[in-house]
Amino acid sequence: MGTVSLELVLGVAAGVVLLGVLAVRVSVGLGLPSLLLYLGIGMLLGESALGFQFSDARLTETLGLAALVLILIEGGLTTRWSAVRPALGIGILLSTVSVVVSIGVAGTALHYLLGLDWRVALLWGAVLSSTDAAAVFSVLRGVAVPRRLAGTLELESGMNDAPVVIAVSVLASTEAIGWTTPLLVGYELVAGAVIGAALGFGGGWALRRAALPSTGLYPLAAMAVCVLAYAGGQWAHASGLLATYVCALVLGNVSLPHRGGVVSFAEGTGWLAQIGLFVLLGLYVSPPRLLDAVVPALIAAAVLLLAARPLSVMVAAVPFRMPWREQAFLSWAGLRGAVPIVLALIALVEGGPTYQPLVDVVFVLVVVLTLLQGTTLPWVASLLGVSSRTDTREVEVDAAPLDEVNAELLQVKVPGGSKLHGVYLRQLRLPTGATISLVVRDKAAFTPDGGTRLREGDQLLVVATRDVRESAERRIRAVDRGGALVRWREGDRPD
Repeated sequence: MGTVSLELVLGVAAGVVLLGVLAVRVSVGLGLPSLLLYLGIGMLLGESALGFQFSDARLTETLGLAALVLILIEGGLTTRWSAVRPALGIGILLSTVSVVVSIGVAGTALHYLLGLDWRVALLWGAVLSSTDAAAVFSVLRGVAVPRRLAGTLELESGMNDAPVVIAVSVLASTEAIGWTTPLLVGYELVAGAVIGAALGFGGGWALRRAALPSTGLYPLAAMAVCVLAYAGGQWAHASGLLATYVCALVLGNVSLPHRGGVVSFAEGTGWLAQIGLFVLLGLYVSPPRLLDAVVPALIAAAVLLLAARPLSVMVAAVPFRMPWREQAFLSWAGLRGAVPIVLALIALVEGGPTYQPLVDVVFVLVVVLTLLQGTTLPWVASLLGVSSRTDTREVEVDAAPLDEVNAELLQVKVPGGSKLHGVYLRQLRLPTGATISLVVRDKAAFTPDGGTRLREGDQLLVVATRDVRESAERRIRAVDRGGALVRWREGDRPD
């Protein structure tokens, strides 16, 4: 076998990334989730088309987990605590209790419908029980639903990977399941969350005081802290995935210098991870084997849509008295993507070649459910009456340190639907030590005064001394949500 040249590897990789970026634009125009086009690119490169041979399950699993770490970092850093805090309780139940219910329901149904051994059937149920962070973060944010519902799904998809990975590892092994297994699972989840929170708060504190010489170093440092959380979690025999997501969630909601740059960098690496992961999975799969997987995949998809997912959502929603319409939307919005395929690869690596059919079935199932759920989600939201009337976004605030004068510069962008629209600057009542020095409107900049009235699309430069910087951001966010007459106290939280 000849040596592959570096220029060929780099050229193919660059071409795949450019095709992936173009696929985002094409998918928007066609109304299809872009992940399907990424899978198609991988299959086009594979053995049945252009002839690239790739069948290393262990390497695919390793790269898949690495990509999942980057996707979870992007999801955590871009999630606002104000959006997910009201959904914290049901989000935790969906990512824990509902996972157990889904595994039990799906495993029991597949045992009788497909004749699988009980342990194998429960393993199939575990692989299929996890929603996909990449699919949820990319598809859901294009659907106008209340923040509480969106926050619930984002929390679930960010946190449920951890318990499901543990369940798959336990069921795929040959070791007996004893009474200590639930205790071990509990330790891994709790320890992972604690490690992630500790590194998130510690990393945020360090970055605020680091005064790095280049703004480009802040995104690298923030990403490194989150990756360190994964490594620390795994080293402590805890859940590295949960540590990663919690760390990123904390970092994304503290007063982080150059937060806009950090988030943009995380979004870029998240997209790169998604493109690479789905193309890799499309390259790995063998199309001739997929024909035998179609019938089992359709049966498993029906079990998920009609039984496992609705019942698991219902159990989680009982303590919160959630309306049935919202429960129905949460059931339909349980999107599958690359995560179940990676989980099936974990089972294949740990349990042996007998689980190769599971990988093929999950691949077909992901394609079918993505086509069905991803394309109809806006219509289902409208049918159930849970669509928001306006697609509002939270105000964007980026901060840059001005170390020599002990101050910070906040860059604020007024989004569509914000209640900052129409507010006079004097109504903002920013704390003493903070002032709006510049407004950029329609590509023209001017110095405002108290009579300047804000509009959607305005960009503001706010200079604040370091001791009032957080108070200024709290006030801006409060007005963004509640308008100029919103009640506000000095001690209110910024989110």
